[in-house]
Amino acid sequence: MIKKLLAALTIVAPLFFASSVKAENPQHVHKLLETRECVGCDLSGANLRGEHLIGADLRGANLRGANLEHANLEGADLTGANLENAKLTSAFLTNVNFKQANLNDASLASAKIYDSNVYEASMEDMNITNAEIFHTGIGIGGEEFNGIPDWD
Repeated sequence: MIKKLLAALTIVAPLFFASSVKAENPQHVHKLLETRECVGCDLSGANLRGEHLIGADLRGANLRGANLEHANLEGADLTGANLENAKLTSAFLTNVNFKQANLNDASLASAKIYDSNVYEASMEDMNITNAEIFHTGIGIGGEEFNGIPDWD
């Protein structure tokens, strides 16, 4: 009986604790939402789904695993930000500065990416399925993709 109880607790305990642990700093999330400025903040795993972060200053912020689905980041500065494993699905990303940002394993599926700076950004295994990309230097298979097919 005790062995069965211990076995059940071993399986269930990690699930209980995983759902209650949050990585982001709640004060940093509040600061971002109030001021649109959070340089170097810890926003890892934060739920920013659908937020209007127009012109937000997020230089050097840690947004690893953050949920930014349907967020509006128009004109945001994400220079040097860590967006590894972030969800930017269907996000609005016009004039965003991703210079030197980490976009590895990020999902930008169905995002609208226009006139954004990705100079020296790391983009390994980034998902851009059905994304609209114009005037942004995101490459596919070594070719720059700017939304206009190259038929040459």
